[in-house]
Amino acid sequence: MKYIRMKDGSIDNIMLNEACSSGCGSFIETFAKSLNLEIADFVKEAINAKRPVDLGSRCTVFMNSKIKQAQKEGYTVGDISSGLSYSVIKNAIQKVMKVRDIETLGKHIVVQGGTFYNDAVLRAFELIVGKNVIRPTISGLMGAYGMALLAKEQYEANLDMDYTSTLLKIDELDKLEIKITHTRCKNCENNCKLTINKFSNGQIHVSGNRCEKGAGVVTKAKELPNIIQYKQKRLFDYEPLEEQLAPRGVIGIPRVLNMYEDYPFWFTFLSSLGFRVILSKKSTRKTYEKGMESMPSESVCYPAKLSHGHIEDLLEQGIKTIFYPCMPYSRKEYEKADNHYNCPIVISYAEVLKNNVEGLKKDDIKFLNPFLPFDKKNLVKKILELDEFKCYHFTKAELLKAAEKAELEYQKCKKDIQNKGTQTVKYLEENHLKGIVLAGRPYHVDPEINHGIDTLITSLGLSVLTEDSIADKTEAKRPIRVVDQWVYHARLYAAADFVGKHDCLELIQLNSFGCGVDAVTTDQVEEILTSFNKMYTLIKIDEVNNLGAVRIRIRSLLASMKKREQEKKQEKLER
Repeated sequence: MKYIRMKDGSIDNIMLNEACSSGCGSFIETFAKSLNLEIADFVKEAINAKRPVDLGSRCTVFMNSKIKQAQKEGYTVGDISSGLSYSVIKNAIQKVMKVRDIETLGKHIVVQGGTFYNDAVLRAFELIVGKNVIRPTISGLMGAYGMALLAKEQYEANLDMDYTSTLLKIDELDKLEIKITHTRCKNCENNCKLTINKFSNGQIHVSGNRCEKGAGVVTKAKELPNIIQYKQKRLFDYEPLEEQLAPRGVIGIPRVLNMYEDYPFWFTFLSSLGFRVILSKKSTRKTYEKGMESMPSESVCYPAKLSHGHIEDLLEQGIKTIFYPCMPYSRKEYEKADNHYNCPIVISYAEVLKNNVEGLKKDDIKFLNPFLPFDKKNLVKKILELDEFKCYHFTKAELLKAAEKAELEYQKCKKDIQNKGTQTVKYLEENHLKGIVLAGRPYHVDPEINHGIDTLITSLGLSVLTEDSIADKTEAKRPIRVVDQWVYHARLYAAADFVGKHDCLELIQLNSFGCGVDAVTTDQVEEILTSFNKMYTLIKIDEVNNLGAVRIRIRSLLASMKKREQEKKQEKLER
């Protein structure tokens, strides 16, 4: 689903559905077929229904179970069909458009798409919003007509160029054959799964690529700044001590969750104490598959699911001691913030791993996952008190020294990322370029978690920044509407405020599907951006790599940005 809001004759915002597709027309059609009805007959039943079932705006999976329950309770086919029609509209209004007050929709509403050929869906929309809406007779073809108009505009704008159509003739289309093969791209660590379509006329089309390298496109354009990639290297580019210089032996750390924030601290701290610190390998799909058997819940976010595979990776490397502490708090970065919690998953997922990964229960494996504070004084005191560290005979002096070194490196790493953000913004402004702040959690820089969205953005001609590379330069105006008690969330609000104040930047928020606390952040980030008349784009990601939908969302944002730029130039000319 796509929702386009117009204001003063121009596009004000574009929003698409995130992860759920229960509002699509195919959902209604599939259910009609399950009852051995043609879609026209199914719609007719809905029009004549007397008591539509209230199905809410739930996910398709839950919707099916609710429909079965309605059948058991004696509801007719028409009641269910009309209930589905209402559900589609509720899903659109509540989940996509996120409209709290129907009046904000304005007086002029146009609906399009094949789903609106369904008279029951159209009438459900009108009844819910209390207004008559416009449904063109070519509703299902408007996207195609739009593409034709754009092509016509491009053609007319380039009449002075030597233009030859590449469309095939009818007889050539009849003879066209396609051979499909699959492979993995080896041009970077994303290892995209490519689908190669080879046509009988010799042309090749590649899909599944996250950047132009996978399609075999060689670009000579200057490489644009990408802080996501810079941050990956800066966080983890540490060499472990040689064995002879590590009297306390080998200790493993999984490359997961808050380690995308805290690893420089813990690496320096443990290395200073005489450990050879080994990090688990970079995340891949195989990492996820390694840990599948020990995952107790399917509803937890993908970053948490990946942590099972990272523990398995360390065990496969023969690591006997693994350090992954539980961290209730991070550092408070904004004085006016309500608190500085980590999210519930980051706080205690080490407990879930300890109780579910069988390899950690072996007698020769030591899994150190105490609840630890994240400040020097209390950290040293806590470690001296804990029984699991007694065997190392740490002295208070060496712990204090190690903590001081760790703190310096932790702050240096943060400062390096912030300096990179300052440099990038300056570069964009001086060269009249645009950048996208790809905002999320620290672990969203993991290519397996973000699915290479950063390289997709740079391939479209924009630089990429992270929320923490700019969030230190401002603070969201308070009080804000929500309780601001999570550190990573406070950064999102500050980043949104910074983007709002800079014409060269736009923000895309990454949200891992299953993140409960992000139900709070997404609305608040959108409100901050809207207060600056900026567009808000949310991309929900999980273990499924669906870059086709992501590409549509980003290109919709780019189209809106371009349109706004043109309108601003036109306004200046008119003045």
